Amino acid sequence: MIRRTGYHVAMGLISFLWVAPILWVIVISFRSFDDVAANGLGSLPHSFTFSTYKSAWEDADEFRALINSLLVTIPAVLLSLGLASVAAYGLARYSIPFRRTILLLMLMGNLLPPQILLIPISRFVELIGYYDTLIALIAVHVGFGLGFYTFVLHGFMRDLPREIQEAATIDGAGPGKIYSAVILPLTRPALAALGALSFTWIFNDLLWSITVIRSGEKMPVTPALLGLQGLFVSSWNVIAAGTVIAAVPTVAVFLRFQKHFVGGLAIGAVK
Repeated sequence: MIRRTGYHVAMGLISFLWVAPILWVIVISFRSFDDVAANGLGSLPHSFTFSTYKSAWEDADEFRALINSLLVTIPAVLLSLGLASVAAYGLARYSIPFRRTILLLMLMGNLLPPQILLIPISRFVELIGYYDTLIALIAVHVGFGLGFYTFVLHGFMRDLPREIQEAATIDGAGPGKIYSAVILPLTRPALAALGALSFTWIFNDLLWSITVIRSGEKMPVTPALLGLQGLFVSSWNVIAAGTVIAAVPTVAVFLRFQKHFVGGLAIGAVK
């Protein structure tokens, strides 16, 4: 009984330490500028206002930044998972020569520190004429995520029973039909888990956004928050409001796919 109580107390403290910064930012986002300036960021709130969200949404044009992020994130996630699922299907279910080497090469690309590739990718994108475009940013995210997504999906597809594929083949289904009607539905938990993770990674990306995007009107939401900090130097309440707004899409995606996300992690743990 004492051990269980100690465990719950410890987990409660850890959870509080995890949630406390988030709650702190939310509280600051509803405080007025005068309140923050007079009492400091760490004090208890003496005011409550929604004007900070209005300033972040309209004056800082965060709506445009959110649209840019969605225009990058949604195609990048769909393309990455679509291409990765096809590649994993071929590598896991068919005897392709050097398939282990191909898989390792794809995975090795994710082991390179992205910092050493900033200048080469920036120069390459500028050379082909796509610098400062959302298409370039989508392509970068797809390229860097494809190897990892293929590796994860390969593990799921490889462990699916061979009898399912053999039965579909006997019924006259070809490779394309087996992929779309048999393998893909069975891989839904893994796709949902990877979809939630990749959406969060791409939506919150800062490094590649400031590498291939230059124009302010094309900036996604995360680098736009840097501009918000430059625009409102001392208005930490407005910056906090902008941060809360930027977190809403990723929280919504996680809540929507939470069931599949947890299921995907459980399957991965068993395998």
